[in-house]
Amino acid sequence: MLLSMVAFALADTLVKLASTVLSPPQVMFYLMSGGLILFALLTLWEREQFFNKNAFAPVVMIRYVAELVGMVGMIKALSLVPLSIVGAVTQAAPLLVAVGAVIFLGERVSWRRWTSIAIGFLGVLIIIRPGVAGFDVSVLWAVLAMLGLAVRDLTTRIIPQDIGSATLATYTMMVAVPFAIGWTFVEGEALFPPDLNWAILIPMSCLGSLGYVLLIKSIRMAEVSVVTPFRYSRILILIALGVVVFGERPDVWTLLGAALVIVSGVYILWRERQVNHSA
Repeated sequence: MLLSMVAFALADTLVKLASTVLSPPQVMFYLMSGGLILFALLTLWEREQFFNKNAFAPVVMIRYVAELVGMVGMIKALSLVPLSIVGAVTQAAPLLVAVGAVIFLGERVSWRRWTSIAIGFLGVLIIIRPGVAGFDVSVLWAVLAMLGLAVRDLTTRIIPQDIGSATLATYTMMVAVPFAIGWTFVEGEALFPPDLNWAILIPMSCLGSLGYVLLIKSIRMAEVSVVTPFRYSRILILIALGVVVFGERPDVWTLLGAALVIVSGVYILWRERQVNHSA
């Protein structure tokens, strides 16, 4: 999970750099196309069963759609919003996963964890500050990414276990690439514009794919309460990269909100683990 977050943070930085010369649909096309090639090769390398009827199960189809929503929101947010804010908002997704687990999976949550969830969402509100003068509506793309990623992670916990991680990622990319192509044409953009910077696009795709595989593997091979706290390292890495690469200067409210998201998320997972061990 920690390696996944490092890879994702570096990929996010490259997406933001690529967005200075490419439109969001173009960035998505290259990100997803590279991922499709890499995941297909990885599926062959690991000798996973590619043709699997469970890949079209309703819960898996929901996961594909959630992944698309999360990816569109993330790419749009990265092109418009500082890295630190995107990282802090989107990493509140585990809080939504905890709520979704109660609603859809019948899990029980104590008042302590409900309080912690509320504190985490308060942190998100502090970061985006809706209704305040100067509110940037673009930050809502990060909120959309958070919603999509939360649904993706929730469905990942209940999809059939006979679908390999690389196979699942390959099918996801097979859905995402045609969407990206259609989005590009609707925007009136060219799929292959001149002066492409492959020094950014190739590592962007490789790092995004690596982070994706590691994320799926970590969620499926260990207790969620054990691996998920390491997701919050992405916030710290993105803040550092934003300062170093883009000269961002997160204000005190952004840092306070990010701290609330991290503390509440880690506490929820710690309580979940304590309850499970007691049971």
